[in-house]
Order: sequence, then structure tokens, then C-alpha cells
Amino acid sequence: MIHKSDIGKLGEDLACEYLKNKGYKIIERNFRRKWGELDIIAKDPKNVLVFIEVKTLRFGNSAIAELFNAANQLLPEENLTAAKLKKLKRTASLYAGNHQELINDKKGWRIDLVAIKLFSEENYQINHIENIEY
Repeated sequence: MIHKSDIGKLGEDLACEYLKNKGYKIIERNFRRKWGELDIIAKDPKNVLVFIEVKTLRFGNSAIAELFNAANQLLPEENLTAAKLKKLKRTASLYAGNHQELINDKKGWRIDLVAIKLFSEENYQINHIENIEY
């Protein structure tokens, strides 16, 4: 059984595995400043610097899973608010400004979202949304 305190870390671990399988190179995890955090910092296969926010929603109860399958209304990406995105942009800008050597001059950098529906440690769905904006 997955404990509530472990869901975020498991989600980030699953996201890293997914990204590596897609050809991303993980540079750093859990970059923190007092005003924000970047879950994953990576380079995509085209050498673009990418800041990845991971949102994980657990569906551990079979009744909830059935409800989800019937209604398909519970989405982890809905937990990314405009205020959170603003903090992400601010933190990403700071990181990018301090790490110019990582930025592709022609393509810059972007923020992606990896949303995970977690049914168990072995059963999950990943939705990767590139270049998120509100």
C-alpha cells in the first residue's frame, strides 16, 4: 500500500523513468527556493531545457477507481493552478538565468506537466503535456 506521504516522491520517480525512456536527460530534481520548487529539470531529446511539474493523483480505493472510470472527471492536472504556474515560471526563470550554458539559444526553455493517475505502484497512467501555459 502506498502511504500518502510517499505519493509525491513515487510520482516524481515514475515521471523520471518515463522521461528517460522518451530520451530526456535528468539534470536535477527538487530544486527549491523560498518562493517555489521545480520537481524535475531535464534536457529533452532536442536539447531544450525543460522544467517539469509533476502532479500525482492516487486512486487507491476501488470505488473511487470505478467512479473515475465511469465519469473520467478526476484529473491530476487540475491541481496545477494559475498561481502555482506563476511560481513555476518565476523559479524556472531564475534557474535559467543562472544556468545560461544549459539553454538552447534557438529554442530557449519551457515548462511541461507530467500528470499521473496512480492506481498502484505498478498500475498508473501518465499524461505528458509539453509547454504548458494558462
